[in-house]
Amino acid sequence: MTVLYPPSTHEQGRQDGFERRPPGRERGSRGPRVFAPGDLKLLLLALITEKPCHGYELIRQIESMFDGAYSPSPGVIYPTLTHLEMGKMISGDAEGGKKCYSATDAGRLFLQDQAEALDGVRMRIETSKRTLRDQDRPAEIHEAVGHLRDALQMHQGRWSPEEILRVRGLLNDTAKAIVDGPARPSVSESSND
Repeated sequence: MTVLYPPSTHEQGRQDGFERRPPGRERGSRGPRVFAPGDLKLLLLALITEKPCHGYELIRQIESMFDGAYSPSPGVIYPTLTHLEMGKMISGDAEGGKKCYSATDAGRLFLQDQAEALDGVRMRIETSKRTLRDQDRPAEIHEAVGHLRDALQMHQGRWSPEEILRVRGLLNDTAKAIVDGPARPSVSESSND
Protein backbone atom coordinates (compact mmCIF):
# COMPACT_ATOMS: atom_id res chain seq x y z
CA MET A 1 0.00 0.00 0.00
CA THR A 2 1.38 3.40 -0.98
CA VAL A 3 0.57 6.34 1.26
CA LEU A 4 0.75 9.86 -0.09
CA TYR A 5 1.46 12.55 2.47
CA PRO A 6 0.83 16.27 2.19
CA PRO A 7 3.91 18.45 1.61
CA SER A 8 5.95 19.06 4.75
CA THR A 9 6.37 22.57 6.11
CA HIS A 10 9.92 22.37 4.75
CA GLU A 11 8.60 21.82 1.23
CA GLN A 12 6.09 24.64 1.66
CA GLY A 13 9.02 27.02 2.17
CA ARG A 14 8.21 28.04 5.73
CA GLN A 15 10.29 30.99 6.88
CA ASP A 16 11.19 30.19 10.50
CA GLY A 17 14.78 31.36 10.69
CA PHE A 18 16.45 27.96 10.41
CA GLU A 19 19.13 27.14 7.89
CA ARG A 20 17.74 25.21 4.91
CA ARG A 21 19.33 22.77 2.50
CA PRO A 22 20.20 24.15 -0.92
CA PRO A 23 17.50 23.84 -3.62
CA GLY A 24 17.34 20.34 -5.03
CA ARG A 25 18.24 18.74 -1.69
CA GLU A 26 14.71 18.79 -0.23
CA ARG A 27 13.87 15.16 -0.99
CA GLY A 28 14.41 13.04 2.09
CA SER A 29 14.95 16.12 4.22
CA ARG A 30 13.97 15.87 7.85
CA GLY A 31 13.44 19.57 8.33
CA PRO A 32 15.46 22.52 9.52
CA ARG A 33 18.99 22.27 10.81
CA VAL A 34 18.98 22.76 14.56
CA PHE A 35 22.73 22.89 15.29
CA ALA A 36 25.37 25.05 13.66
CA PRO A 37 28.56 23.28 12.55
CA GLY A 38 30.51 22.11 15.60
CA ASP A 39 27.66 22.75 18.07
CA LEU A 40 26.61 19.12 18.42
CA LYS A 41 30.19 17.96 18.94
CA LEU A 42 30.66 20.51 21.71
CA LEU A 43 27.31 19.72 23.33
CA LEU A 44 27.92 15.95 23.31
CA LEU A 45 31.35 16.43 24.84
CA ALA A 46 29.84 18.64 27.57
CA LEU A 47 27.08 16.12 28.36
CA ILE A 48 29.56 13.22 28.46
CA THR A 49 31.88 15.25 30.71
CA GLU A 50 28.99 15.85 33.12
CA LYS A 51 28.11 12.15 33.23
CA PRO A 52 29.40 9.17 31.21
CA CYS A 53 26.57 7.67 29.19
CA HIS A 54 25.40 5.72 26.13
CA GLY A 55 24.48 7.25 22.77
CA TYR A 56 20.78 6.59 23.31
CA GLU A 57 20.93 8.42 26.66
CA LEU A 58 22.51 11.40 24.90
CA ILE A 59 19.66 11.46 22.39
CA ARG A 60 17.16 11.53 25.27
CA GLN A 61 19.09 14.26 27.12
CA ILE A 62 19.13 16.49 24.04
CA GLU A 63 15.44 15.79 23.41
CA SER A 64 14.78 16.85 27.00
CA MET A 65 16.80 20.07 26.50
CA PHE A 66 14.38 20.92 23.67
CA ASP A 67 11.33 19.96 25.79
CA GLY A 68 10.60 17.17 23.30
CA ALA A 69 10.30 19.53 20.32
CA TYR A 70 13.45 18.08 18.71
CA SER A 71 15.20 14.74 18.96
CA PRO A 72 18.48 14.11 17.14
CA SER A 73 18.61 10.92 15.10
CA PRO A 74 21.11 8.14 15.79
CA GLY A 75 22.45 8.87 12.29
CA VAL A 76 23.66 12.24 13.57
CA ILE A 77 24.69 11.27 17.10
CA TYR A 78 26.77 8.13 16.50
CA PRO A 79 29.02 9.54 13.73
CA THR A 80 29.69 12.56 15.95
CA LEU A 81 30.57 10.26 18.86
CA THR A 82 32.91 8.33 16.55
CA HIS A 83 34.54 11.61 15.50
CA LEU A 84 35.04 12.61 19.16
CA GLU A 85 36.43 9.18 19.96
CA MET A 86 38.86 9.26 17.03
CA GLY A 87 39.98 12.72 18.18
CA LYS A 88 40.73 11.27 21.63
CA MET A 89 38.16 13.61 23.25
CA ILE A 90 36.10 10.71 24.59
CA SER A 91 36.57 7.00 25.09
CA GLY A 92 33.94 4.34 24.68
CA ASP A 93 33.81 1.17 26.73
CA ALA A 94 31.46 -1.61 25.64
CA GLU A 95 29.26 -2.89 28.43
CA GLY A 96 26.33 -5.19 27.82
CA GLY A 97 26.50 -4.65 24.06
CA LYS A 98 26.36 -0.85 24.39
CA LYS A 99 29.19 1.66 24.46
CA CYS A 100 29.40 3.91 27.48
CA TYR A 101 31.26 7.11 26.61
CA SER A 102 33.36 9.14 29.04
CA ALA A 103 35.46 12.26 28.54
CA THR A 104 39.24 12.00 28.35
CA ASP A 105 41.64 14.53 29.85
CA ALA A 106 42.10 16.01 26.37
CA GLY A 107 38.30 16.31 26.02
CA ARG A 108 37.93 18.06 29.37
CA LEU A 109 40.77 20.47 28.51
CA PHE A 110 39.19 21.21 25.10
CA LEU A 111 35.84 21.85 26.79
CA GLN A 112 37.46 24.31 29.24
CA ASP A 113 38.99 26.17 26.28
CA GLN A 114 35.58 26.25 24.57
CA ALA A 115 33.50 27.41 27.56
CA GLU A 116 32.36 30.58 25.80
CA ALA A 117 31.42 28.65 22.64
CA LEU A 118 29.47 26.15 24.77
CA ASP A 119 27.54 29.03 26.36
CA GLY A 120 26.64 30.13 22.83
CA VAL A 121 25.43 26.62 21.98
CA ARG A 122 23.20 26.56 25.05
CA MET A 123 21.78 30.02 24.19
CA ARG A 124 21.03 28.85 20.62
CA ILE A 125 19.28 25.78 22.03
CA GLU A 126 17.00 28.02 24.09
CA THR A 127 16.22 30.13 21.01
CA SER A 128 15.62 27.06 18.84
CA LYS A 129 13.43 25.52 21.53
CA ARG A 130 11.15 28.57 21.55
CA THR A 131 10.94 28.56 17.74
CA LEU A 132 10.26 24.83 17.55
CA ARG A 133 7.66 25.05 20.31
CA ASP A 134 5.66 27.53 18.21
CA GLN A 135 5.19 24.87 15.52
CA ASP A 136 5.12 21.96 17.92
CA ARG A 137 2.77 19.04 18.46
CA PRO A 138 0.85 18.66 21.74
CA ALA A 139 2.71 17.12 24.68
CA GLU A 140 0.46 14.04 24.55
CA ILE A 141 1.56 13.37 20.97
CA HIS A 142 5.24 13.76 21.91
CA GLU A 143 4.73 11.27 24.72
CA ALA A 144 3.09 8.76 22.38
CA VAL A 145 5.90 9.18 19.81
CA GLY A 146 8.40 8.60 22.61
CA HIS A 147 6.62 5.36 23.55
CA LEU A 148 6.76 4.26 19.91
CA ARG A 149 10.48 5.10 19.70
CA ASP A 150 11.11 3.14 22.90
CA ALA A 151 9.15 0.13 21.63
CA LEU A 152 11.12 0.08 18.38
CA GLN A 153 14.41 0.46 20.29
CA MET A 154 13.53 -2.59 22.43
CA HIS A 155 13.76 -4.85 19.37
CA GLN A 156 17.51 -4.15 18.95
CA GLY A 157 18.01 -6.23 15.81
CA ARG A 158 15.64 -9.08 16.67
CA TRP A 159 13.39 -8.65 13.64
CA SER A 160 11.90 -11.72 12.00
CA PRO A 161 10.48 -11.28 8.48
CA GLU A 162 6.95 -11.71 9.88
CA GLU A 163 7.54 -9.10 12.59
CA ILE A 164 8.92 -6.64 10.03
CA LEU A 165 5.76 -6.99 7.94
CA ARG A 166 3.50 -6.70 10.99
CA VAL A 167 5.17 -3.56 12.38
CA ARG A 168 5.48 -1.96 8.93
CA GLY A 169 1.75 -2.50 8.39
CA LEU A 170 0.87 -1.02 11.78
CA LEU A 171 3.05 2.04 11.21
CA ASN A 172 1.82 2.63 7.65
CA ASP A 173 -1.83 2.19 8.68
CA THR A 174 -1.36 4.57 11.61
CA ALA A 175 0.34 7.17 9.40
CA LYS A 176 -2.48 6.95 6.87
CA ALA A 177 -5.12 7.26 9.62
CA ILE A 178 -3.39 10.41 10.91
CA VAL A 179 -3.25 11.93 7.43
CA ASP A 180 -6.88 10.99 6.68
CA GLY A 181 -8.06 12.56 9.93
CA PRO A 182 -11.15 11.65 11.95
CA ALA A 183 -13.12 10.46 8.89
CA ARG A 184 -11.15 7.18 8.91
CA PRO A 185 -11.36 4.75 11.85
CA SER A 186 -8.18 4.45 13.89
CA VAL A 187 -6.01 1.35 13.69
CA SER A 188 -7.27 0.14 17.08
CA GLU A 189 -10.94 0.66 16.05
CA SER A 190 -10.54 -1.21 12.76
CA SER A 191 -8.70 -4.12 14.43
CA ASN A 192 -11.58 -4.63 16.88
CA ASP A 193 -13.99 -5.54 14.04
